[in-house]
Amino acid sequence: MSPFFLVFTHFAVLAYALVGGVFLAFSDFIMRALSVTSGHGGAEAMQAINREVFRWVFMTLFLGLAIVSLALIVLAVLGQTGPAAPFVAAAGLVYLLGCFGVTVVFNVPMNEALAGMDLSQDATRAYWTGTYLPRWTFWNTVRTVACAVAAALLLFGLTMVAQARPA
Repeated sequence: MSPFFLVFTHFAVLAYALVGGVFLAFSDFIMRALSVTSGHGGAEAMQAINREVFRWVFMTLFLGLAIVSLALIVLAVLGQTGPAAPFVAAAGLVYLLGCFGVTVVFNVPMNEALAGMDLSQDATRAYWTGTYLPRWTFWNTVRTVACAVAAALLLFGLTMVAQARPA
């Protein structure tokens, strides 16, 4: 494994873990806390969170990891990683499907629906409690697990590379 690829995969492990940590916070306690606010407080807070998420740090990591994951898959398929290749490719695929794909297909449409709702309407509260909270949190947990699995697969691949190197 080239020094560049070694550094690249270490960065990817860290980035997968950071993005997964953000998702973990939402699945573990943020959504639960928002669910117990009075009135439309939780929905209003989530509308604000969904506007603020477009700051450069999180979005750079989140979107950048889609590109990094594609690069990991390509490099693994081209044979740049030896016996670690299946783990490196799987890590990229797990992130692309389980995190990025889930976000695009499930979480973003729910965020957009919530963003267009009037907080004073009973229909908003019904959507918030009956649909958004349980479904969004479920799919967010899928993203959390996908990030953790992607990081673990890359770590396992890096361990294989380290063990294969002569001492």
